[in-house]
Amino acid sequence: MVSAADSGDPLPVQSSVWLAETPAAPARRRSEAPSGLDRDRITAATVRLLDAEGLARFSMRRLAAGLGVTAMSLYWYVDTKHDLLELALDSALGELAAPACPGEPDGWPGRLRGLARGYRRVLADHPWVAPLTAAYPNIGPHARAFDADLQCLLDATGLEDADRTGAHLAVSQFLHGCGGTVRWPPEGDFCLALDVLIAGIEATATAD
Repeated sequence: MVSAADSGDPLPVQSSVWLAETPAAPARRRSEAPSGLDRDRITAATVRLLDAEGLARFSMRRLAAGLGVTAMSLYWYVDTKHDLLELALDSALGELAAPACPGEPDGWPGRLRGLARGYRRVLADHPWVAPLTAAYPNIGPHARAFDADLQCLLDATGLEDADRTGAHLAVSQFLHGCGGTVRWPPEGDFCLALDVLIAGIEATATAD
């Protein structure tokens, strides 16, 4: 997996745009903000730039040039480059579709396969996502929604207490590990490993 250092800057250990309190700017300063920009547009442009040039080449200057504004204009909407990377990370995770509802013919194993394959597709489409999930708290709204989907799947397994915690850790580590950019397993190997993981969860649930 690409290390955090590959982004070009050291990443904050205990900092998140999702935890920051952002007071409203005074009316006089708001009127001076560059027109045509907002946080959503800047985030979308960040995702496009990361897709095109990668994490190591990302900079506020490059982003601003693509938007046709000065780099300082971006700081009306975010405090740091790291804020933008966190926003872009959660935006990419928003591409994940929710797994099928309980009661589907394949039950929770089929839903878990769908969730895992969807996560893998996001990592394939956006190679910069994998290192950022390791570098940041990953607590944006889409990240929380993904974890809520996973928790619902684990509810359906019937596992409890330590078994439930172990299954959650196993699935999370499997998804993050198989998403690394250094050793990317072929699709067939990924699906086989996923089946083994699911079989282990099923065996544990049956034994309880």
